[in-house]
Amino acid sequence: MIRVGVSVGSFSASGGGASFDADAQAFFDRVTTAGGTLSATEKNATNQLVLDMKADGTWTPMKAIYPMVGASAAACAQNLKSSSFTGTFTSGWTFASTGATPNGTSAYMDTTFNPANESSVASNDFSMGVYLRTQVGGTDSQMGNFGAGGDVLMIANYSGTNVLYRLFTTLDNTGANSGNVSKGLTSLSTLTTSTQKVYKQGTLIFTGTSTTTIKGSKNIYVGGINGIGLYSAAQFAFSYIGNGLTDANVSNYYTAIQAFQTTLSRQV
Repeated sequence: MIRVGVSVGSFSASGGGASFDADAQAFFDRVTTAGGTLSATEKNATNQLVLDMKADGTWTPMKAIYPMVGASAAACAQNLKSSSFTGTFTSGWTFASTGATPNGTSAYMDTTFNPANESSVASNDFSMGVYLRTQVGGTDSQMGNFGAGGDVLMIANYSGTNVLYRLFTTLDNTGANSGNVSKGLTSLSTLTTSTQKVYKQGTLIFTGTSTTTIKGSKNIYVGGINGIGLYSAAQFAFSYIGNGLTDANVSNYYTAIQAFQTTLSRQV
């Protein structure tokens, strides 16, 4: 993919020249209001991410984007896309310039995004994903809700050996044996009532069958699964929720996110 507008708005907060993108600046303002701080490098990287997403068509489908920058709960809880769906961290998290790490036993971030309450997403128009900097193990669960009628989740080790991914499905093990929830970007997307796709580092690794049109009525958690726990100990450097993404969208999104992580010297 050709990146458009690479240098537009990429200036430090104290420097001269063009201003930041308006949506990026609004995010910076939310971080400040919440009591967080961002370095010039973090601001420039985030600003470029927004520009890249707008250029490649992945900005509009997003509902919540958590870049996990700022090395604090106040900063990492902020949604880059809008002032809605500000996350809420429990105790048990550690924050650093490389991302946010839960304790693996009780910690999670509540995105406050409940699919059943959001008419803009549907069982045939939904996506979510995480970017991890450390390998997961055991029954680590990275993101989702469970037991709400239409589950969305990603679990590293299901029933002892299988990886389980699910987007608005019942308990049918759809997605088992379909790669692994490991370091880098794992993306889930559905654009039809019957099909869900799993991507690793922007590449399609699995296509499964969905079994329900019900949207689960629980908030989506990051670092665990609302309704089942199975908490993660991996380091999170990005997570998102949005409308469904095409294969090309996911590939472009990975390119933009990886460039963002590389600028922050935390890519995998």
